[in-house]
Amino acid sequence: MFVLGLTGSIGMGKSTAADMLRRLGVPVHDADAVVHRLLAADPQVRAAIAARFPGAVEGETIDRQALGATVFADPAARADLEAILHPPVRAAARQFVRNQARAGASLVVLDIPLLYETGGEANVDAVLVVTAPAFLQARRVLSRPGMSAERFAGILASQIPDREKRRRADYIVETGLGKAYTYRRLQRLVAKLRRRGL
Repeated sequence: MFVLGLTGSIGMGKSTAADMLRRLGVPVHDADAVVHRLLAADPQVRAAIAARFPGAVEGETIDRQALGATVFADPAARADLEAILHPPVRAAARQFVRNQARAGASLVVLDIPLLYETGGEANVDAVLVVTAPAFLQARRVLSRPGMSAERFAGILASQIPDREKRRRADYIVETGLGKAYTYRRLQRLVAKLRRRGL
């Protein structure tokens, strides 16, 4: 089985690419979805966040906006949050890969926004980076609800630059040339990697 890591900076089309890969029949593990589940329903995670970020927890609920505002403004706080979240997220990814291997999948994708930032490339066979021109990235991100230029800049500062991700990637897919183009590129890549994973 071939394990492909999917990543890309904010606004580069990673979610769209992940959806296309699912349409192509590839099992995709979504690290962000795991984080959402942990924040919503994991009592150990909630307790750890309450201990480190008491202002971000009210009763049984984590205020994700308050938590996000705290960690984006403070690299040390972000590192502390990552130390809480990353171990269970990695464990979920390992379990996903084991389950898919038992099911006989020839190719699986681990969709990990901070793959390079967390050393996740060591756990995959190859990395696919999705990319788009900076002007298009900014247009996509700034059109999101609640997004500001300041917050966008803070997110970019916390991520490895797109040019570095492209330099380190095994495969690159452009997402700024239309969805049909992106889909065709992904279709060819899936066919190639499935043969490698048999």
